[in-house]
Amino acid sequence: MLTGVRMSRPHVLSLYRRVLRVARSWKAQSALPQDTDAEGKYIAQEARTLFRQNQQITDQESIQRCIEECEARIEIGLHYRNPYPRPTYLPPMGLATQKGRKLKAQQRLRKQAKPVYLQSQDET
Repeated sequence: MLTGVRMSRPHVLSLYRRVLRVARSWKAQSALPQDTDAEGKYIAQEARTLFRQNQQITDQESIQRCIEECEARIEIGLHYRNPYPRPTYLPPMGLATQKGRKLKAQQRLRKQAKPVYLQSQDET
């Protein structure tokens, strides 16, 4: 287990540096300096928050999910020129229910329907 954690550490640190480089070189879609500054600061702060939040994770599968989420958010942000997570439009009870399904089943289905790039976002 420890070997897997040590092997992923350089990859995670490389990913963190990549996010910070993206934040420094970020150009807002509006081309306004204040928007560019605000979005760059958001990217750096979001990275700091999430990397520190996930710092204690040792499970290799969880680490891999966090890496995939980070890479997905980077690529989506660069593609759409928007650093903020894309919203999902799934109403709280929006999944079709079958006879006898309870609230726990709905919550499980909502969690499964959540895109990889939003896994770290809190439920609202």
